Amino acid sequence: QVQLVEIGGGLVQAGGSLRLSCTASRTIFRFNTMGWYRQTPGKQRELVATLTTGTSPDTTDYADSVKGRFTISSDNAKNTVYLEMNGLEPEDTAVYYCNAYDRYDRELYWGQGTQVTVSA
Repeated sequence: QVQLVEIGGGLVQAGGSLRLSCTASRTIFRFNTMGWYRQTPGKQRELVATLTTGTSPDTTDYADSVKGRFTISSDNAKNTVYLEMNGLEPEDTAVYYCNAYDRYDRELYWGQGTQVTVSA
């Protein structure tokens, strides 16, 4: 079993920045892919950014709506994946979740989520 803990959410004005962190209870070398998703009430959870390991360099992918504003990265020594969010817009308001696919457990794990609120 893997626990993922997200921190870094909060309230920010439009145009501002936040950095989310997702720390795993095990080494992130276990994970093929780690990602950030977000969800607003009444809507499905949507992909924000993913980071796939095993390639050199790691492969990243972003939703069109966040390209050029958000950056996903990892720190293997800290078992942590980050989501740097710049140029935040009210439309980015959501609960942000990280996930990780464990290649050994063959399980997809989710964190508990962290709220991001962007005021106009």
